Amino acid sequence: MTNSNAELIGRAYRAFAAGDIPAVLQLLDARITWHVPGRSPLSGDYHGPDGVLKFFGLCQELSGGTLKVPADEILADGERVVVLSTVSAERNGRSWSSPEVHVWRIVDGKAVEFREFQADQEAEDAFWSS
Repeated sequence: MTNSNAELIGRAYRAFAAGDIPAVLQLLDARITWHVPGRSPLSGDYHGPDGVLKFFGLCQELSGGTLKVPADEILADGERVVVLSTVSAERNGRSWSSPEVHVWRIVDGKAVEFREFQADQEAEDAFWSS
């Protein structure tokens, strides 16, 4: 199960990088909760694939389509998958890059929970809020 969960999440990151958002959404359970901490325009809880799609749209709008979220390393154990990522984007003529940890929970082959943790929450909030 662990390897299949890691592969599922790896497919999601590759699809996102390729701009194949419908492929990403197919890997999400209808009950998914997507949690983004902080105080930026992106922060909050998003529910269901429609909520995640709204989040993706806001990310692309605010970054002018420059957001990159690679899976630098994927670690899996049971229903938990942890992704180490170096997220980057451009906004209003400024570049930003930061390490993040993404924690996923997989049930029956679908992602049911996503939680994001930033290395520097204050800097990330400032970037997305400016």
